[in-house]
Amino acid sequence: MRQELDLSIIIVNYNVKEFLQNLIHSIHKAAQNLHYEIIIIDNASSDGSVEFISEKFTGIHLIVNSENLGFGKANNQGLKIAKGKYFLLINPDSIVGEDTCVKMISFFESHPLVGLAGCKILNPDGTLQLACRRSFPGLWTSFCKVTGLSSLFPNSRLLARYNLTYKDKNKSYEVDAISGSFMMMKREVYEKIGGFDEDFFMYGEDLDLCYRIQKAGYKVFYVHETQVIHYKGESTRRSSIDETKFFYDAMNLFVKKHLSGSALIHFILRTAIGGRKFITFMGKKKLVFLGVVLDFIFYDLCLFLSASFYESITTWKGFPQFSFPIVYTVPAISYIIVATAFGVYRRDSLSVLKSLAAVFISFFILSSLTFFFKEFAYSRAVVIITYLLLFITLVLWRVILKLGFGVGIKKELFAAKKTLIVGINDTAIKIADTLKSRQTDYHSIIGLISLTSKEIGKTFGQWEVMGSVENIVKVIRERKIDEVIFLPQVLSYSQMMSVVSTCQNENTDFKIIGNNLDFLVGKTSVSVLDEIPLIEIRYNITTPVMKFFKSLFDYMLASFILFLIYPFIYLIAKAGSGKTDFIEFILSVPSIFSGKVSFVGPRNPSGHKDLYLGKKGLTGLWYIDTFEGKDEEKLDILYAKNQNIWFDLEILAKSLNKMLTKRSRNG
Repeated sequence: MRQELDLSIIIVNYNVKEFLQNLIHSIHKAAQNLHYEIIIIDNASSDGSVEFISEKFTGIHLIVNSENLGFGKANNQGLKIAKGKYFLLINPDSIVGEDTCVKMISFFESHPLVGLAGCKILNPDGTLQLACRRSFPGLWTSFCKVTGLSSLFPNSRLLARYNLTYKDKNKSYEVDAISGSFMMMKREVYEKIGGFDEDFFMYGEDLDLCYRIQKAGYKVFYVHETQVIHYKGESTRRSSIDETKFFYDAMNLFVKKHLSGSALIHFILRTAIGGRKFITFMGKKKLVFLGVVLDFIFYDLCLFLSASFYESITTWKGFPQFSFPIVYTVPAISYIIVATAFGVYRRDSLSVLKSLAAVFISFFILSSLTFFFKEFAYSRAVVIITYLLLFITLVLWRVILKLGFGVGIKKELFAAKKTLIVGINDTAIKIADTLKSRQTDYHSIIGLISLTSKEIGKTFGQWEVMGSVENIVKVIRERKIDEVIFLPQVLSYSQMMSVVSTCQNENTDFKIIGNNLDFLVGKTSVSVLDEIPLIEIRYNITTPVMKFFKSLFDYMLASFILFLIYPFIYLIAKAGSGKTDFIEFILSVPSIFSGKVSFVGPRNPSGHKDLYLGKKGLTGLWYIDTFEGKDEEKLDILYAKNQNIWFDLEILAKSLNKMLTKRSRNG
């Protein structure tokens, strides 16, 4: 007979070994007064998770799968061998508080009718993960969710039933379902109803389990007295799985299995889920959709203008009416096909250079097609004029969206991450120094946060204590902090969660240093703190293509300024009206033609002996207000790493804005 433990903790891992280490560390603290076991099922990770677990931890029951079996099936492997009175199923990208396990077990002991329960689950920014308490996707509930009514009226009992946003998150109550990222279940419940339905590969299996538990006569509860942090979606982010498809396929399966008593209801629910799936897909691909639609419209507009212009200056009678459906669809579609093959349409950027290449290639394709379909070969002149216009219009609308509205440009390149380190010990100082010296990203270390207010204003190492845990919200607001870094040795996990919860409205990213101080875990990334040797890093600015287009940009802009702006600025300077940064900038433009200077670049490129970081810049990140006075070497490396024409244009625009608003100084 198996010995029964207090608690069996079951974790399904897939490629998140850094997160897993922090979870295990927090579990050991949370369950130190319990008789417990940890069972980890690795779903064929490729990041060295198995070796990592085996090397770092002892006493863990590790099951290694040769393929990804999915969430439900892998959890069932752990449930079959678990010895605990209670089972805790938890995602590896989570952290539990010191009181979490004890409080959850205590809740079960005082509520005998409860078979399954989950606690308050926080996002890394302190907001509540809505999935930790929800309703089943019935007809009305699904309608409100799909149409967005539940989001528009989050406090409505009638309209916000799916995520129960009208309920107080700081009270415990019975719910239809909880999140599979944190579930505690009685052994007797598992023995009565079994584990997860393995027809669900990922998503939906938690809803199904909750439904079957309630059908068996048990209650499902949301417990507010304790909380965990969940870095949602880390495993799926590191896989090739289409999580959107799996999610909505799972919803379809759930509806078919449990809510299909009426054919009409089943049809409506399936339609609603399909509609939501389409909306989600379009949301992720909106930039692709926008690019295709605008290119199609501008293509036909250019074709129409070309035909009208050519018709007005010649005896050509225009396209015959019967050919309109072909003429105004096939050429545009052929361009879009070529553009797609060239990778023009991407979900995160608008490519100008690739679109120009697609225009060039599609011109020859269209010209060739007229030899095979002579009945549509109306005018080569119209084709040539059309493609000349396309070279302008397809570039113009992309440039307007990029520079005018910031669409398709990564704005974070301009923002140094304003960072606070919680702690005043040697470890906190070491982490601050390490982050400051990192060359692959840019952290502006604002200072340290102490546990009590008596250290505020003091200096530890080179870092000032900016505030305490008690007033951290005020510091975040006043200093506009982007990220706060915790050390497990300084704060307990419960204290961390309390801080995160307090700061949930501040749009701040909270990160946790790994227990061995070798990595930094955040909601969007894992950073290894040991640097790659600088000489081995390859930057955008070193690639031949980037060098060519940067030089082309420099010479074209310099020529424009030299003929249209330089003479007037030269006369103003000679008149002795005082020099400004802008005047000195324009007067330096002729040096561009020497080939040793660029409009944008490092201030002192000769200071980097082992790296090519670009030509000396008339301006650069070092000049912009956001970075002024910061470590210029790091700024030069940040620029070289991310350099492209759009980055240059934004730096140039910000620099000119600063020059033109700066007060004149005597020359």
